[in-house]
Formats: sequence, structure tokens, C-alpha cells
Amino acid sequence: MRRTSALFVFLLVAFPTLAGEAEIKAAQDSISGQLHAFRSGDDAQAYGYAAPNVKRIFPTLDTFMNMVTGAYKPVHRPQSFSFGKFQEMSPTAIIQQVIIVGANGKDYEAVYTLELQPDGVWRITGVSLRASNSLST
Repeated sequence: MRRTSALFVFLLVAFPTLAGEAEIKAAQDSISGQLHAFRSGDDAQAYGYAAPNVKRIFPTLDTFMNMVTGAYKPVHRPQSFSFGKFQEMSPTAIIQQVIIVGANGKDYEAVYTLELQPDGVWRITGVSLRASNSLST
């Protein structure tokens, strides 16, 4: 977990943000869309936000949801979430920090990676999740 945080900090410092507001909003809309779909129980819609690399690893909705419910419970049913730091890695790859309040009331930091697809939509390529030491009230 410490290594993930250190990597995120390194990436934020090493690569200056170049993305415009439209790109940032579009990427954040993909994350928001997936989180809202999870929260409302529309797992098929949530799966639609996954990038092709994720769908190759989890080729069915069932395998995807087994992974999400097993390892990413705060992402699956968040009480709330807010966006933190944003970092463009290249014109087609970004990192977005998301602070999530899980169903248990605990804070989590999720670091999303997204890739711009040929159809112009940002899809989620991965998520790294760690618990925070603070509790939301």
C-alpha cells in the first residue's frame, strides 16, 4: 500500500498535468458513471465503463463482479466520493485520485487509471484501493 502511494506521488510530480478541463471532466464522468451504476445496482452498466484490457481479464459480468465484490467493496457500494488529484500520463492515459467513503463509513483512496478509447470515451483500465486512517462523519 505504501508503495502504491509512493508511486502515485512520484507520477504526480514527474509528469505535469496537460489535460484540459474537457478531458478531465470526461474521465471523471466515466468514474462517476461507474460508481453511480454500482451504487444503484446496475452492474452491467458499471461493467460497460471497463476498458478492453479489464474485459480480457474478466470476460463476463459475473467474473468482473466477483472481483469487484471480493476486493473493491468500497467501490461497489460507496456512500459518497469526491475527486482528488488528476494526472495526465500521455494524451490517451490518465490517473485520477478518488476519495471514497465506504458503506462502513471509512475513508478510502482509490487511484484510477483510464485510457482514451478509439471511440473518444475514457474507459477504466485499473483501480488501486487503500484504506485511509480517517473516518468520515
